Amino acid sequence: MTGRVVVVTGTDTAVGKTVATAALAVDAATRGRVVVVKPVQTGVGGASHEPADVDVVARLAGPDVEVQELARLADPLAPETAARLRGAALPAVADHAAAIRDLAARFDTVLVEGAGGLLVRLDTAGGTLLDLAAQLADGLAAEVLVVTRAGLGTLNHTELTVAALRARGLEPAALVIGSWPDDPGLAERCNRDDLPRLTGVPVVGSIPDRAGSLAPDAFRAAAPSWLSWR
Repeated sequence: MTGRVVVVTGTDTAVGKTVATAALAVDAATRGRVVVVKPVQTGVGGASHEPADVDVVARLAGPDVEVQELARLADPLAPETAARLRGAALPAVADHAAAIRDLAARFDTVLVEGAGGLLVRLDTAGGTLLDLAAQLADGLAAEVLVVTRAGLGTLNHTELTVAALRARGLEPAALVIGSWPDDPGLAERCNRDDLPRLTGVPVVGSIPDRAGSLAPDAFRAAAPSWLSWR
């Protein structure tokens, strides 16, 4: 029997995907063993002092959640671009899929955090996160969860992402708003209602703005209340 596999993608970069992944991991850890996998991390090491996404998840989610990073590149670019710039090798999407299948045999939940949006290339052969999700769905019934913005532009970006998934025969399981403001304006309030209406995909949570700045204990205590994802 294999564990649940959830691919977490965003409608764009910097939509709150990593913090949302950490919250999902905290919630899932109440029901079993959890690992968060980052297939490719860019923009860390070298002159950068930014923490890797798996380090952010590990800090917020705590010791009950394991993390794995499968490849790392220093330049803050899309993975394929960063690899080509340096003449570096990247694992093929099929290799990532095989590694994730192995993890699914050992963990109750495997959360796979993408890089940027759904069509960002993860290898130098043109393989995308969408390709990875499709490979994982073949045999594992992997789910895809989309992290989206709250403000203007989110309806278009989210509908495009949902349409790309459906074009590959993948029905997105849920939407999560990655950063919900303390004082939402008219656009945010309308978008909260319009996202599920226009996409046909439920919104199962909203992560508060600046949640990633919380102390880890406070984050772990609050995270399950932000989500209705099971």
